[in-house]
Amino acid sequence: MTAPAPAHAPAPARAGVRVRRGPLTTAALAVAALLLALLALGLGDYPLSVPEVVRALVSDQGFATTVVTGWRLPRVVVALVFGAALGVSGALFQSLTRNPLGSPDVIGFSTGAYTGVLVVTTVLGTGVLGVSAGALLAGLATAFVVYLLAYRDGVQGFRLIVVGIGVTGMLHGVNVWLLLRAETEVAMAASIWGAGSIALTGWSQAVPAFVVLAVLTPLVCAASGPLRQLELGDDAAGAHGLRVERSRLVVVVLGVALIATVTATAGPIAFVALSAPQIARRLAGSPGLPLVASALTGGLVLLGADMIAQHVLPTAVPVGVVTVVLGGAYLLALIVQEARRRW
Repeated sequence: MTAPAPAHAPAPARAGVRVRRGPLTTAALAVAALLLALLALGLGDYPLSVPEVVRALVSDQGFATTVVTGWRLPRVVVALVFGAALGVSGALFQSLTRNPLGSPDVIGFSTGAYTGVLVVTTVLGTGVLGVSAGALLAGLATAFVVYLLAYRDGVQGFRLIVVGIGVTGMLHGVNVWLLLRAETEVAMAASIWGAGSIALTGWSQAVPAFVVLAVLTPLVCAASGPLRQLELGDDAAGAHGLRVERSRLVVVVLGVALIATVTATAGPIAFVALSAPQIARRLAGSPGLPLVASALTGGLVLLGADMIAQHVLPTAVPVGVVTVVLGGAYLLALIVQEARRRW
């Protein structure tokens, strides 16, 4: 009866390796983000080496400091912070639905936030605060509709995704109608911005978004505990005393607030929220979706995509165009992998 014991003996060692791998992966991602940021700060019509970038950041180097801190630093910081917000938002929804396709841009919440922005800009014509409020309210309204339509004695992840895809298609039609009825100049500006761009996002536009994201960060940390219990399933979470539907609703609101904040400032940047959590999970070797690693991976993905959009392609394009192409390839690979696993 004691023969099977050795077969289970290595399990604690493997668990120990997995536990240690998570912090190491997080540290490696943080270092990679720092190095990529320094590299991005040196690229452009006035190229600088990494040591020159560091000197320009820590002391006054004249024109080099102006280029690095005044022209390039806002864009790099925005890419890292917004990418982190998208990565965390994707991790929240993918954990909630227990499905790698459960991303806010697939479910339709980012599209709903963009609809709110279009309503504010093309119909109401209000300012920056109105755009932010419109994105948040429309994102929450979309989440409420999807949640309500998917509710059948609780919300199942697959049903939420299917309903979200249907709502996304409807909202795309609404967005096209809003653009067609708007004035030409407004429609052209909204269309370009709707591709997802951080090219014109300076400190004046970014700081309000940073403040909102800073307020949301401790709330997301507080919700991570209930989220881990929800990953075990509704029955197990309820047996532990968790109020399942209320906790799920809190996670949905936080995820929508993150994606709406980014959308209101930079437009709908697709597929970062879809890919970053899964990449982070594979790098960390974690059974769940690590929020910190997802944030760092999201920042790396968005900054890397923006560098491609600026410096690799023959003509500079909005970063959302690059993320759509990369995300489409990732989505195809994910579908092929799932098909092979089932066969």
